[in-house]
Amino acid sequence: MRIIHMGTPFFAVPALDALVAAGHEIAAVYTRAPKPAGRGKQLQQSPVHSRAEALGIPVHCPRNFRDPAAVAEFQAIAADCDVAVVAAYGLILPRAVLDAPRLGCLNIHGSILPRWRGAAPIQRAVLAGDAITGVTIMQMEEGLDTGPMLATAETPVNGKTSGDLFTELAAIGADLLLDVLAHPRAAVPQPNEGVLLAPRIDKAEAHLDVSLPAAALERAVRAFNPAPGAWLSIAGERVKILAAGVETGAAAAGVTIDDRLGIGTADGILRPTIVQRAGKPAMPVKALLNGWRVPAGTPIA
Repeated sequence: MRIIHMGTPFFAVPALDALVAAGHEIAAVYTRAPKPAGRGKQLQQSPVHSRAEALGIPVHCPRNFRDPAAVAEFQAIAADCDVAVVAAYGLILPRAVLDAPRLGCLNIHGSILPRWRGAAPIQRAVLAGDAITGVTIMQMEEGLDTGPMLATAETPVNGKTSGDLFTELAAIGADLLLDVLAHPRAAVPQPNEGVLLAPRIDKAEAHLDVSLPAAALERAVRAFNPAPGAWLSIAGERVKILAAGVETGAAAAGVTIDDRLGIGTADGILRPTIVQRAGKPAMPVKALLNGWRVPAGTPIA
């Protein structure tokens, strides 16, 4: 098939590689425009952009599709393409774009729809404590992830971080996409029941609220790893919590219960295991406490 690939983060890279390896012709790659990053604020290409250039595929970076010129350019490329594959692209596609390829646009979505429609399905699944998540290949329409489904594949969450699941689901989605392209099937409308929305993660959500149960905080630690990174204020200093465990027991919420950084919550004890102080590398809690005493009764906020 002749295909347009549309994606931005690492999640979309395995699908691009799989399409090329399977012998499909990639007419063009669409991705978000490079953004300033790092201390020097140098423009940084998206992972998909870098991979497409390495593969010698033409790259297009429209700011949006409200510009008629951007739509016209896409339509010209799509005129002799079979399908567009979309994976975490990040731009809204109008009807004129969705209908341009012969078979329309297929989306690789990181959840089992209709649960977790929206920008952050993987993080929301972890945050909610879902036991199972997965990937849906969907025929795109103008609604927010409302299109009919072509295939799904599941995987257990099993204490994984969002980063773990991004990597796993990207690979599952790439394989599932190839199967859909090789074995066409009828699209099935999404159920009307079980719809949940997955709005974009606000950085403010990463500040852990110790008035919640420890189990909810541990899920938040995994949901926000690697980004934006869950954090707590410990003795007035902001510290990222990259991994944590949960222990039973009663304790006052918002203070340490011992000198090993056990933190009292509304229900149970949060036990950070890997942490990161500002400007420092990530480290086990034991290493942190070798150089920074945090006694029992230290306030946590």
